[in-house]
Amino acid sequence: MEIEILGPVEIRMNGVSIVPSAGKPRQVLALLAIRAGQIVPVTTLMEEVWGDDLPRSAVTTLQTYILQLRRKIVSTLPAEQGASAKDVLSTRFGGYSIGVRPDVCDLREFEQLSAQGTTALDAGDARSASSLLGRALSLWRGNALMDVPMGRVLEMETLGIQEARMRVLEQRIKADLQLGRHAELLAELRVLTTQHPLHETFAGNLMLAFYRSGAVWRALEVFQQLRRTLDDELGIVPSPRLQQLHQAVLVGDPALDAPEYTADAPLPLVAA
Repeated sequence: MEIEILGPVEIRMNGVSIVPSAGKPRQVLALLAIRAGQIVPVTTLMEEVWGDDLPRSAVTTLQTYILQLRRKIVSTLPAEQGASAKDVLSTRFGGYSIGVRPDVCDLREFEQLSAQGTTALDAGDARSASSLLGRALSLWRGNALMDVPMGRVLEMETLGIQEARMRVLEQRIKADLQLGRHAELLAELRVLTTQHPLHETFAGNLMLAFYRSGAVWRALEVFQQLRRTLDDELGIVPSPRLQQLHQAVLVGDPALDAPEYTADAPLPLVAA
């Protein structure tokens, strides 16, 4: 089995897609796949598909969806092996489970590469960290499960995955700044600050990249834009960390040129 959820969903058995075209069976399969190897209770599956508006026929309808998925699975199984769809999608203790371990799962690969990259960054190996974290991010083909209708359960699942993606992106940028790649990061960081106008770390690292590229006025402009946006949207000012970075840019603090300094670094690196 191959499971890809970091973009449009792709789930294949023996190279053949088993993803149904109908929305609700697709939801059921996506939730079972994202929790492959675990038992997903019937109540959880029904909550995902119908939320609080459970029809009287919910249990029967869910069983129909499972039957449809098993038919998809059985069409991919070699007849000579005598395998059953119930060996793949089994009924277990009040729920269902995709009981086979996927040969390929992009989410698991993303998590493994991310963990390795974080370890390398913590150990001071920015070059390995940038490579590993970059490989992790390259697995994404769009938003997670972007072509699957989502109820409460899948929304929570994908929210956590998307937040992990953002953390990995922040770490990869941190590694690249430590490697002196500030000029190469300018275009990416400008896009990210436009897409996430309230994200202080992206804004701070763009300020740092501009400063190290000799464009001090642009670094100050980024801070002013962030301050206006925070005030307009939330009625707050930038954090003390960003205010201190702003002050350091104004006075040309030498600490800003230290390779280990990035916008999420401890405040003592920057002079008051």
